[in-house]
Amino acid sequence: MSFGLPSVKVKPENVSNVKVQEGPFGVPDPFVAGMGATKPKLGQSHPLEHSEKNYHLNVDKMNLAMLRNVQGLHAPMRLQMERKFASKIGHLPFLPRSNMQMEVLTGRHVEIGFEDILNVPEFCEVSGQPHAMVERSLGLL
Repeated sequence: MSFGLPSVKVKPENVSNVKVQEGPFGVPDPFVAGMGATKPKLGQSHPLEHSEKNYHLNVDKMNLAMLRNVQGLHAPMRLQMERKFASKIGHLPFLPRSNMQMEVLTGRHVEIGFEDILNVPEFCEVSGQPHAMVERSLGLL
């Protein structure tokens, strides 16, 4: 009995043979393609890599499917609507942005991650004049 829930098993999505342009000695030439340009062409190095990249998306899908089966179609639709509105809240470009409402709706406000420690406003590299930043975001500059 599956109750309509998505599968928890990891399934590789992109299975194909990838050809990498090789240099004269049988290895990719970093001067032509660059160091970072070679890895995306190779594909995934491990079957769980794709699953780990989409971990939060998979958990959200499972939770919404379970909520649909327990409470009906209206509950996940309402949550999705609230998340959509929370993600579209505007702010002035020179002010620091916190997605606290979105984090509360998704349940990520209780987790401490990499971005919570290294993404503090004191370490922000971009700071400018407020008027110039607003004009640039409006396309006036």
